[in-house]
Parts: sequence; structure tokens; C-alpha cells
Amino acid sequence: QVQLVESGGGLVQAGGSLRLSCAVSGSIFEIRAMGWYRQAPGKQRELVASITEGGSTNYADSVKGRFTISRDNAKNMVYLQMNSLKPEDTAVYYCYAAGIGGYWGQGTQVTVSS
Repeated sequence: QVQLVESGGGLVQAGGSLRLSCAVSGSIFEIRAMGWYRQAPGKQRELVASITEGGSTNYADSVKGRFTISRDNAKNMVYLQMNSLKPEDTAVYYCYAAGIGGYWGQGTQVTVSS
């Protein structure tokens, strides 16, 4: 089992920045990739960014150039740096770990005001 705890969400004005953190614990050895997803009201959950154990990253087109995913293996942390935030980035953001199973955090709310 893997446990994920997100933090760092909040309210920010358009154009501002936030950094989300995901603390990883449990069966870390089984994790092959990590990612951040988001779900806005009335919409499906979507992939925002992912990072493999080798460090390869992938981003949704809507966040390319504005968001950066990173991981600190020594601290068992994954981060999502979000810059130039837009109102359409408003959503609950979830940390995800792909291992033997798929694991989700509880989510953290990000609200961007115009």
C-alpha cells in the first residue's frame, strides 16, 4: 500500500503561483510513476502532469510552459509548481502513484480568482 498526502492548495489571483506538495509513504519501492490530476466541478478528472521513476515528464497541453512537476526521492516528495495561474486552473488537485495498484491522495483545492 502507498499513502499520499497533498498540501499547498489555496486561493490565488490570476497570474499568481502555487506549489503543491505530495508526501509519499508506505510501499514506495513499488511506485513506477507519479502524477498530478485535477477535477473541476462538473468535469472529469484529467491528467495535469506526470513523472516516471527515470525522471521523464509529461504535461497536459493546457499547462505546458506554466506548470512543472518534480520529485525529491530522498524526501519521498513530489511537487507541482504552478505559475501564471488562470481561473480555468481552478479545481481539486490529486496526487497519484502508479505501482502494483493505483493510489490517490485526498486532494487539495486550488482556486484562482480573476
